[in-house]
Amino acid sequence: MSATYRDALRAALLYLVLAVLWVSLSGFALNSFFDDSAEALHWQTINGYIWLLLSAGIIFIARTRLFRCLGIGAQLAERSADRERLRQAAAVFDCTREGVLVTNEKGLIVHVNRAFMQITGYQREEVMGQQPSLFKSGRHPASFYQAMFKTLNSVGEWSGEIWNRRKSGEIYPQWQTIRIVRDDDGRVSQYVAVFSDISAIKNSENVLTHLAHHDPLTDLPNRLLFTDRAEQALASAQTHKRGCALLMLDLDHFKMINDSLGHNVGDRLLKAVAARLQALFGPGITLARLGGDEFAVLSESCPQPGQAAALAQRIIDALKEPFGIDGHELFINASIGISLFPSDALSAEQLLRNADAALFKAKSSGRNGYALYTEELTAHAQQRVEIAFELRRALEQQELRVYYQPVHDLKTSRLIGVEALVRWQHPQRGLVSPAEFIPIAERTGLIAEIDAWVMQQACLQMCRWQQAGVVLSFVAVNVSSRLFARRELYQQVAQVLRDTGLDPAYLELEVTESAVMDDPEVALEQMHRLRELGIRLAIDDFGTGYSSLLRLKRLPVQKLKIDQGFVAGLPGDEDDAAIVRVIIALAQSMGMQVHAEGIEQVEQASFLLEHDCDLGQGYWFARPMPAAQLDWARAPHIG
Repeated sequence: MSATYRDALRAALLYLVLAVLWVSLSGFALNSFFDDSAEALHWQTINGYIWLLLSAGIIFIARTRLFRCLGIGAQLAERSADRERLRQAAAVFDCTREGVLVTNEKGLIVHVNRAFMQITGYQREEVMGQQPSLFKSGRHPASFYQAMFKTLNSVGEWSGEIWNRRKSGEIYPQWQTIRIVRDDDGRVSQYVAVFSDISAIKNSENVLTHLAHHDPLTDLPNRLLFTDRAEQALASAQTHKRGCALLMLDLDHFKMINDSLGHNVGDRLLKAVAARLQALFGPGITLARLGGDEFAVLSESCPQPGQAAALAQRIIDALKEPFGIDGHELFINASIGISLFPSDALSAEQLLRNADAALFKAKSSGRNGYALYTEELTAHAQQRVEIAFELRRALEQQELRVYYQPVHDLKTSRLIGVEALVRWQHPQRGLVSPAEFIPIAERTGLIAEIDAWVMQQACLQMCRWQQAGVVLSFVAVNVSSRLFARRELYQQVAQVLRDTGLDPAYLELEVTESAVMDDPEVALEQMHRLRELGIRLAIDDFGTGYSSLLRLKRLPVQKLKIDQGFVAGLPGDEDDAAIVRVIIALAQSMGMQVHAEGIEQVEQASFLLEHDCDLGQGYWFARPMPAAQLDWARAPHIG
């Protein structure tokens, strides 16, 4: 039993004894009033009052001590609650995943938690009484610690990244917060440091930095890193008065390998090309993959065009040897464009543009060769820029037109639908061929805006035809890969249908096979969302890309369109005929319609009809034309 409790018990007993004594004396005093002697009665009465007053005073003192003791009990209860809170704080202190270190006012370690030991590798007894300088990595200069303590003393807290050393000797990064703890008088009593090991975060940052500057497939520098290195190389070349050469390389007909053997084989071929080129070059030459099948080479010491041409020829010769991929012996050629510093350009960006122009010339000259940049190429590049500018203006000035090409049912020869196609009515040049501006629109990204405009106009025209009593099953609109890749395509189509009031069942969207197969899972999600609107979906240019039949089966499409490249050889070309028969059989097995485009001869139409192709379009039926010129009565007969 504690002394406090013993004092409380004594006070209580004293209070009890005095209470009994007071009762007894009070009774004695009362009894004295009944004594027969008057004198005795007088003295007894006086004595009774004295005892009564004395006992009352003693009882008051005893009660005071008793209540004081009871107050100590309340304090004890409060202390018990404090101990419980301390136990909870200790549990948190020991269970937190952040390391915690506490020092006294002299900076000596007085306490660490379990996470501290797990992170640093030190045991508690190894660090008690030591200074935190035990963990210094040696990576920071003295000025770093001076700035840290200056902030700590002025603000009372410091937070930041710091590198420390584990017991094993490994240097690792921490994110640390140090705080000063002061007593009631404002004096420093303790320092508390809380830290976490950010090694994993640092590693992730390094990985992300690497991915941001390197091609994920070949691990070569990407365009961003290559441009930066080129700028540094040009600055050095300018200082040391030497020339540089930038070569832009594009693999010829690489798409055919992707389409015929699949993207997996194509990717492995790209990696093999990158490895062969890396082995070809020595120090002073930087190789990068700019995207797709396009590579760039920077030679930091190449003053003469002849040296650059020789390097280009070495690359072309090196790629002539076949590549063995998955049992296939693959052959690939390359076209190369060359731009020189300082004769052709003074910046990395300009060098890249000039090399790209030279590459275009090399491809136009028959591929599998190289071309040097010339001023003439600048004119062609400038022309492409001007067309892009004018095309943007054409959208604003409403110079674009929508032409419609009829689609016929091959069995009945009846016109049942139309395909919307864009044309450009230039104010000076007249009607511009789509082959001239569509590639530029795709390259600049304007194609998505053009597609959206065509969709709006086609839906409005379909509504006009319906109001005029024209019976058509659908109007088909092409969707470029750029527009199809946009997440907002669903909202865009829904908005067009709301604005025009067209029943969704009359709108058909055509998506190229390559756009679908670039990212099949995203395409599947996009198509299902579009189907929720009630529109029709078709795969355009079928047979030119690499389709997985399993994925094709999952796509919610109603139609396959046979590419006109296969129709052109019908019926004489056996390969084209075999491909067309397979596509028709495949579509029918999946419950899809088959639509052939590019029909220019009656023999082609007859072959397609004979093999149960459902729909057809092409010059033999009618050319694309403005809506007002469509002849609804014309229906050529297939013999």
